[in-house]
Amino acid sequence: MKIAFIGAGVMGEAMISALLRQGAASHDTVFACDVDQARLTHIGGKYKVNCARDIHRAVVDRDVVVLSIKPQTLAKVMKDLKGELKEEQLVLSIVAGAKIDTIRKGLGHDKVVRVMPNTPAQVGEGMSVWTATAAVSRKQKDMVQTILRAMGKEIYFSDEKYIDMATAISGSGPAYIFLIMEALIDAAVHIGLPRELAEELVAQTVLGSAHMTRESGKHPAELKNSVTSPGGTTAEGLLCLEEGGVRAIMAQAVIAAYEKAKLLGGESGK
Repeated sequence: MKIAFIGAGVMGEAMISALLRQGAASHDTVFACDVDQARLTHIGGKYKVNCARDIHRAVVDRDVVVLSIKPQTLAKVMKDLKGELKEEQLVLSIVAGAKIDTIRKGLGHDKVVRVMPNTPAQVGEGMSVWTATAAVSRKQKDMVQTILRAMGKEIYFSDEKYIDMATAISGSGPAYIFLIMEALIDAAVHIGLPRELAEELVAQTVLGSAHMTRESGKHPAELKNSVTSPGGTTAEGLLCLEEGGVRAIMAQAVIAAYEKAKLLGGESGK
């Protein structure tokens, strides 16, 4: 698979690293393009892939062209690429909020896939959701799955409206979890635990809880109840969280992120 990355930032690098690590692509079939020469020097040196600032050179004869750029630069990149892509090339966009039709029209190109990955892809534990235009072939969808499974798990949505919804959960979700982890660590330090020990306790607790949810197949509420003894410490802590409105504030955060994702989608093509 010959693949070009237009944008070599954090997520672009995560995808390059995953593809090479899993053997889904080789060093000589990956091409990274970025306006930042320092990023290209880093990517080229670390991963031994082809690099250039010239966007036209980057996309020549690539099976897949990945748009891994910021939403505010999408309009310029689409203008630069319009008319440069061959009909059989697949465009895979991870641009936050950018609608698939915006990309299709902006590039004048029908074979487009929209993906929302997340940062745990950097360690092979990502959650990517995606959708595709009708012009994307079964073989190309298989290529997309190969790319995304190299980074973790993937889910295909036939209806694009679910992408913005998932953005507010799996896309932004790691930041919510990191904030909760930080709060737990700081609380542990406050009651007297050494910070290094607190960090280890919290990280493993979050990891173990997620793994237990996945492996048991049980609803989180059932697992929560199994830990909560009548009149015990967990019940006391949960009461404090409920009184603090933890459920409502989490819902508000998700709704706010969803509304922002829709707003970005409306602005990305401008």
